[in-house]
Amino acid sequence: MAERLAVKKTYKLYVGGKFPRSESGRSYEVADAKGKFLANAAWASRKDARDAVVAARKAVPGWAGATAYNRGQVLYRVAEVMEGRHSQFVDEVAAGEGLTRAKATALVDESIDRWVWYAGWADKIAQVVGSSNPVAGPYFDFSVPEPTGVVAVLAPQRSSLLGLVSVLAPVIVGGNTAVLTASADRPLPAITLSEVLATSDVPGGVVNILTGTLADTAPILAAHMDVNAVDLAGTAGDAELARSLELAAADNLKRVVRAPEAEPDWIAEPGLERITAYLETKTVWHPVGI
Repeated sequence: MAERLAVKKTYKLYVGGKFPRSESGRSYEVADAKGKFLANAAWASRKDARDAVVAARKAVPGWAGATAYNRGQVLYRVAEVMEGRHSQFVDEVAAGEGLTRAKATALVDESIDRWVWYAGWADKIAQVVGSSNPVAGPYFDFSVPEPTGVVAVLAPQRSSLLGLVSVLAPVIVGGNTAVLTASADRPLPAITLSEVLATSDVPGGVVNILTGTLADTAPILAAHMDVNAVDLAGTAGDAELARSLELAAADNLKRVVRAPEAEPDWIAEPGLERITAYLETKTVWHPVGI
């Protein structure tokens, strides 16, 4: 009997709930930590980045308008599907980051647990950061958080799954949509996550994932007038690139979450800072008795 040939996977972008090839037709080789070939990933172009922003903007009304409880359910469903592909994530994290299977398993477990942790905050964050304000007069005065809009997220370059989850989940749990650039050297967990998102209940366009180099997509996202905030986590250790992106973002007063000097230990307990960084406060006055 002839030896069976494995079905090779075609790795694509994830934009608007679909899996297009790069507009440029380019791809690049992805190798494991030892330099062994793993796959050819799509190399996103500047136009791909712009298309992803368009898709993210279209998804804002529906996602921001969903109830917080519903968003929590949707995020929890993502964790359920991630659990079902646990072994694949472990293989990809181990290969890309050069870890033993035991260490990769621990990181995947933590990534799924962290997604659940953020999902749990969907219908609680308003109670924590919102308030009922005392005023002198016959009025009710409430301050409530609202999503900022479209957020460009530069995922960490070293932590291919846990770091990615740690910067993506807090963006969308508050009602924002995201355009995420995956780790250039370790993109496979991000691509698998895009398949998880597509087969869960996340509406198309809420998360858009680009693979390739930051040099091609990050400047476009930072300067794009329809992007409301940018997370520079992926520029940790590259002060020059981070500075240039901050300057580009200043043109339309984007919110900027700056990158640390070195990539942090993503195992550390997450706080609420990454959720609140992409929320705006709306204050509502209403007469008493009406």
